[in-house]
Amino acid sequence: RQKEYFRRKLIDWKEEILRESKTTLQQLQEENVNHPDLADRASSETDRAIELRARDRQRKLISKIDAAIQRIDDNTYGYCEETGEPISLKRLEARPIATLSVEAQERHEKREKVYRDE
Repeated sequence: RQKEYFRRKLIDWKEEILRESKTTLQQLQEENVNHPDLADRASSETDRAIELRARDRQRKLISKIDAAIQRIDDNTYGYCEETGEPISLKRLEARPIATLSVEAQERHEKREKVYRDE
């Protein structure tokens, strides 16, 4: 039951992202207006760049969602990739694409910080 719950949650999340992307694409196509005022044009270009960056992040998120669905299919979903221990339901509810337990994620972030600070 839990696997099916998370599969549905992931599929719904992916569909929502795809709907938003479609809407954004339509808006960008409709907005393709050449503003005579330089400030308006700059503002429009900045808004467009921000929107495209957000869509790119969501595109990457879709691949993580697909990977999580694949883990459900191969029965590895809900287990930490580092330790093999179960990931808590609370964490999976908050972040259904999680691949690390909270403890392993904290260790990973600490290592990342150490390397970034050097």
